[in-house]
Amino acid sequence: FFFQAEDGIRDIGVTGVQTCALPICSHPFTAHVPALTNKEGIRYDVVAIGNAIVDVIAMVDDSFLDRNGMTKGSMALIETERALELTSALPDSMETSGGSAANTIAGIASLGGDVAYIGKVSDDAFGDIFTRGMADIGVDFHSGAGSTDIPTARSIVVVTRDAQRTMNTYLGVSTHLSLSDVDDSLIESAAIVYLEGYLFDRDEAKAAFREAAARAHAKGRVVALTLSDSFCVDRHRADFRALVRDDIDLLFANEDELKSLYECDDFDDAVALLRNDCHIAAVTRSEKGSVIVTRDDVHSVPAVPGVTVVDTTGAGDLFAAGFLRGLTQGKDLTSCARIGAIAAAEVISHVGPRPLVPLVDLLPADLR
Repeated sequence: FFFQAEDGIRDIGVTGVQTCALPICSHPFTAHVPALTNKEGIRYDVVAIGNAIVDVIAMVDDSFLDRNGMTKGSMALIETERALELTSALPDSMETSGGSAANTIAGIASLGGDVAYIGKVSDDAFGDIFTRGMADIGVDFHSGAGSTDIPTARSIVVVTRDAQRTMNTYLGVSTHLSLSDVDDSLIESAAIVYLEGYLFDRDEAKAAFREAAARAHAKGRVVALTLSDSFCVDRHRADFRALVRDDIDLLFANEDELKSLYECDDFDDAVALLRNDCHIAAVTRSEKGSVIVTRDDVHSVPAVPGVTVVDTTGAGDLFAAGFLRGLTQGKDLTSCARIGAIAAAEVISHVGPRPLVPLVDLLPADLR
């Protein structure tokens, strides 16, 4: 990766967001990035491994919640029987491919990157929906061996007239990803391999992560991880700490996830500990923007100002998309975070976790 100095201020126009400006540091934050030591055989900017989930969204009235025993505004994990029951009970719904790392990959594609995704779906209707949805946005999707016994994952989101969202998520076959589902040649063909922390609940997925990281590093590639969720970190703190320390070049987290990882109440204390474990981290702090952390320095990058927040779903995923896209283009770390901020600003300006316009069209000339 190569870094270039920039100065001045650029206007950033975001559809659905007031035109705004982000400062460009006169001395961009350039620190040692783990070397992409081998560029031969690269076909993809980023290949991600994560949950393959279909988002099922329906508009309902309050009586639907009552009939189906739902608590308005709640989020719940459900089992197979409940997932099939709710799916059949829904009125007209919209189905789209989803999932945290899948949203990041969609964002990179929207920024013009070449991407692929490894997840697990079954040979069923929702598996077809996920596969077609990823193909439609230019993502090369690779599914592990399908299972006829365990249905494809789905997140059933019902929205009432007061705009309250009630979510029931069935993880299904997506969490059964294992070593046999990870295509070694695909991992080796990526400049960056991006791992989704949500998958870390099963030992098989942990093994797949470590094998993918080893394959990528053996080929001279970069490995990135998103912690995904503070509760997920709570469940697997020791394993995450070891993974970050031993196998991860670039870490994505939000403030709560980072404090959970290091069991700190103070953000600065958590950052100090992180600097001992990871080469680079990009930590989001909502309206405070993001903090880039390396072993040598810590640098803050502001969020896009003047954004009317409609739905924060996908904000962290799209920040990671922008950051990763910038990194594969050889941008300095400040510019990577600026691209991430623009991508996040777009997605929080409307309902839904994916961009509604091509993100590349929102970038000022110096970030393209």
